[in-house]
Amino acid sequence: MRPDGFTLAATTNDLTREPEVRDVADVVEFRMDKAEDPLEQLAEYDGELALLATNRGRAFGGEAAEAGRVDDLSTAAEFDCVEMVDVELEVVRERDEVVPVFRDGGVDVVVSHHDFDGTPDADSLDAIFEECARYGDVAKVATLAETTGDALGMLNAVHRATSDGKRVAGIAMGGVGSHTRVVAPLYGSRLGYAPLASDTSEYAPGQLSIRTLATMIETLGSPDRHRADFPDEDAATSNGVVD
Repeated sequence: MRPDGFTLAATTNDLTREPEVRDVADVVEFRMDKAEDPLEQLAEYDGELALLATNRGRAFGGEAAEAGRVDDLSTAAEFDCVEMVDVELEVVRERDEVVPVFRDGGVDVVVSHHDFDGTPDADSLDAIFEECARYGDVAKVATLAETTGDALGMLNAVHRATSDGKRVAGIAMGGVGSHTRVVAPLYGSRLGYAPLASDTSEYAPGQLSIRTLATMIETLGSPDRHRADFPDEDAATSNGVVD
């Protein structure tokens, strides 16, 4: 499921909520690290949307203990419903066998890097995208935007990487960077992430709800994404899905 256009992921730790986002999301990002019995949930999953499995460690803003974390992600990748996995750049630097094992299992790999302290300069951002892309099928970089200049720096980096032929996803986290989630697809970002309205504080800072984000992206006319009319936020169920 290597994204060639823009793909919108609804992030959740509860796969029973998948029906709530079938009309608005392209895939579900399953946050195993925040889920109860994640492997059991995968075994029982009978939804329509493909899954992107993420098992984020505590050092990377998640809740999974490091011991066994990547092994659990490998087990998740064996389920037919899982078509992509997310693994951190820091992990693949230390364990060069990880990505080939996932690919041998038939899943595509998002190699991600998160900086919760700030946004590096242009050269550093370019180097991070380059390294993530060298290992993964999609290079995801998320940094904290403290100024609008940081947000612009992320958008420029996404544009440069896309112009070089890389599949990337770029996000400027935090309130100042929220708009990058909407406009980044126009600069070439291949993946976007959003929870339902009730869960916007559960994951990365600066989240927009899935229906808000989808409607705004559709309004701007994001390239290569042509979905039918999105329901209004107020008219939709608010039971919740959760990046």
